Amino acid sequence: LEEDHETKETTHARVRDVYEKAVSNLPPSSTEKQYWKRYIYLWINYAIYEELTARDLHRASMVYETCLNLIPHAKFSFAKVWIYAAKLHVRRRDLQSARKLFGKAIGLCGKETIFTEYIALELALGEIDRCRTLYTQYLKAMPHNCTAWKRYAELEHSVGESERTRAIYELAISQPALDMPEMLWKGYIDFEIGECENEHARKLYERLLDRTGHVKVWISFAQFEGTVAVGGEGGLQSCRKIFQRAYQQLKEEGMKEERVLLLDAWRVLEKDRGDAKSISEVETKMPRRVKRKRMKLDADGNELGWEEYFDYHFPDDQGAASSNLKILEMAAKWEKLQKNVSNSSDDDSSSDESDDE
Repeated sequence: LEEDHETKETTHARVRDVYEKAVSNLPPSSTEKQYWKRYIYLWINYAIYEELTARDLHRASMVYETCLNLIPHAKFSFAKVWIYAAKLHVRRRDLQSARKLFGKAIGLCGKETIFTEYIALELALGEIDRCRTLYTQYLKAMPHNCTAWKRYAELEHSVGESERTRAIYELAISQPALDMPEMLWKGYIDFEIGECENEHARKLYERLLDRTGHVKVWISFAQFEGTVAVGGEGGLQSCRKIFQRAYQQLKEEGMKEERVLLLDAWRVLEKDRGDAKSISEVETKMPRRVKRKRMKLDADGNELGWEEYFDYHFPDDQGAASSNLKILEMAAKWEKLQKNVSNSSDDDSSSDESDDE
């Protein structure tokens, strides 16, 4: 309200007095962060007022400094305040103070946004070595963070350091715990493909398949082999071999829905680059979808009622079941034949009796 009614003739004293009274009322607890969330925005608005309205950057910086001194960083911290304060130093053209504040924030707060903002600042300044140092600290604090690993590798790739990029990816995928390993593997494979290192990419696919047999990995591997030599029969044959390997493994593991996805991708390839014979071979593998019912159970094993689901019957999965079906069919035919024979004999005997009469 005081800001809205402030005029050029009046000073900023009344607005500052209101802000000072507001921030003097500390939250009731210094151990629970929830009481500080709204309180922090009083300080942020105060600093924004000093910078944009009062045009006093030094005083705005002092506001942030006072706020940071009040926060019990041993219990919790606010990355937003650290970042705003550091960016204010940048706008004041005081890079040394901004770097010191970011460094202090890493020690006292250590949140991911602190690292990303500090790295973005150094990258904008072209300080690649400083970025490398920051990424090293970042990954020591959060070795499970795949996004950080990938960005570090992309940084090295952007400056033409292919060997460094490869070493970072190798170190990343060797970590015992990762939050999104599929992103790292994809980035590593795409990097090798971009470097025209097809053999390296092929080895990476094989290493990945040793860890996981996910159908998407198989499809990606097959599509890669198909694009290595586009238009050549060798690339197409390698692609088909990958599809055949994948199909056989998924069949052994009993993964029906994954086999359907694989066959769909295989059929698309054959329609695009194959001939009528190869398309027909894939078509014969396609399953028949059957609607079935099963009992739905809760977490404790209690029955909740029947539910419908779709099952897939593959032609090459019949085996003993198909032979049993054939036996039953033959038995049914034999029984039907016997009935026909008995019916015909009864008709003959009845006709003979009528002739005798």
